[in-house]
Amino acid sequence: MRSALLRRDGEAVATIEIADTPGARLRGLLGRDGVDGGLLLRPAMQVHTVGMRFAIDVAFCDRGLVVVRTVAMAPNRFSRPVWRSRAVLEAEAGTFARWRLRPGDRLEVAEIVSG
Repeated sequence: MRSALLRRDGEAVATIEIADTPGARLRGLLGRDGVDGGLLLRPAMQVHTVGMRFAIDVAFCDRGLVVVRTVAMAPNRFSRPVWRSRAVLEAEAGTFARWRLRPGDRLEVAEIVSG
């Protein structure tokens, strides 16, 4: 997985990981006790928390990374598909409240290039 900077309105929100390969999306947050920042799954219109050790906040985003819907999910649950979603941002439960993330927010991802 690659690291990136998540921005909203040009302002840095958090460092995230990007899971954009089938293996990285399948692995997701499984086997972890938490996550610093968040994880962006791309493409995705549905997620699950089966086998996860902690609750998460989930933001479903459209093709332009505009947040379409946010939900909180406990472990061992399946989300409903969000048909307009093309990417999903996951973070530990309570994180979106701290970030003040809500539907309608336009996000940007700036890849971190290590030299």
